[in-house]
Amino acid sequence: MIFVTGDCHGEWGRLGMKNFPEQRRMTKNDCVIVCGDFGFWTPSREREYWMDWLEQKPFTTLFVDGNHENFDGLCQLKEETWKQGRVHRIRNSVIHLMRGQVFVMEGYRFFTFGGARSHDIQGGILEPEDPEFRRKKRAADQSGLFYRVNHESWWRQEMPSREERDMGLRKLEACDWQVDFVITHCCSSDTQALLTGGSYEADELTEYFENIRGKLRFRKWFFGHYHMDREINPRETVVYEQILRVF
Repeated sequence: MIFVTGDCHGEWGRLGMKNFPEQRRMTKNDCVIVCGDFGFWTPSREREYWMDWLEQKPFTTLFVDGNHENFDGLCQLKEETWKQGRVHRIRNSVIHLMRGQVFVMEGYRFFTFGGARSHDIQGGILEPEDPEFRRKKRAADQSGLFYRVNHESWWRQEMPSREERDMGLRKLEACDWQVDFVITHCCSSDTQALLTGGSYEADELTEYFENIRGKLRFRKWFFGHYHMDREINPRETVVYEQILRVF
């Protein structure tokens, strides 16, 4: 069995038995996939507690990265191959599915591609080494606008590199542009415009997905990021708090 859910932001309690009783019939061969903003943030006792908590679950936890992850920490993890794709393994059964990969699970192909542009940075991105950092932070706090601090609450790697985008295209070409499921954090430009009424602007990643969507043959595309649960059409679903069974 494979299930998907949306942004956890470090609150993994939704995967507890009360909210997710289906796990009673699951094993480590079964998976729950988080569609980005998993909550891999600054190292802490709390984070380690929850990683151990997930490790003790009967299922395997998988996630693509969102725009709110500690990419410095993720990039320090050793890469390895799992189910024919590249991953970072946080625990034996807590696994980051890297960008531009095709995984084969239970005979189905999954194309994974994390990342998204942050939209909650109207107050700017502050540099902690800036001599004016404290003054600027006070001003940002007083403004009431959302802001981020570089390498503390924001990382430029939230948006994919050219190499990652090219990797994704090569993997899809090797599959003759046919997979079963797509797992991302944000979505294609047209889908995003339909979903948000145009309040989110297109960017290079949503345009990348738009080009892929027009060419790729797939059964279902699941994504998070927009903090809602909604089936947009028979092939595209945005997930947040729901835990949906893929098969």
